[in-house]
Amino acid sequence: MRLTNLHPRLLPFTLTLFCAVGCNSTPTPKPTPTAITTHYPARPTTPPPPFTLFHATPEGSFTLVTAPTATDAQIIAIIYQLRDAAHTRTFDKLNLPQAKVDARDPMVWFHIYRGPKCAAEKYADGKLPCGDHYNASGDYTFGGGPTHQWDDGALLHPTATGNDNQTELWDPNTPYTAPSTN
Repeated sequence: MRLTNLHPRLLPFTLTLFCAVGCNSTPTPKPTPTAITTHYPARPTTPPPPFTLFHATPEGSFTLVTAPTATDAQIIAIIYQLRDAAHTRTFDKLNLPQAKVDARDPMVWFHIYRGPKCAAEKYADGKLPCGDHYNASGDYTFGGGPTHQWDDGALLHPTATGNDNQTELWDPNTPYTAPSTN
């Protein structure tokens, strides 16, 4: 409705009504964004099981194999063992080449498999041993970032179509804190 088409006597009433209903001098408050809280699992007290170096690439990708029956807690324990070794420069104690980790450009990757059956999938020619998806049980990544100390660890949950689901073990943007020795 155009205000210019109104009868001159109705204009003040119409303007008052229009402003009372349609004008609001107080802006509607914007909702406060809620913080997204991510819960990371506690570091396990389970000791890490033994593992072996299955394969390493010149670019710094390591494939590790542990027992086929390793539990999720044991896989997580291996990831934390790798994290501690990364930040204390003690990979040699785990029979992994510290010099190769030190030469990372910019990162190194550790892929942990339960048993050797699927471990060759990243390096196999032809048909993959366990299907056309990633079958690792855990991943640890170290390097990158402004301090070259960024790291990330995840427990992977293989499904029929791959690792669609993973559990992040810590906030990768939070600096490393050594475990207490109590």
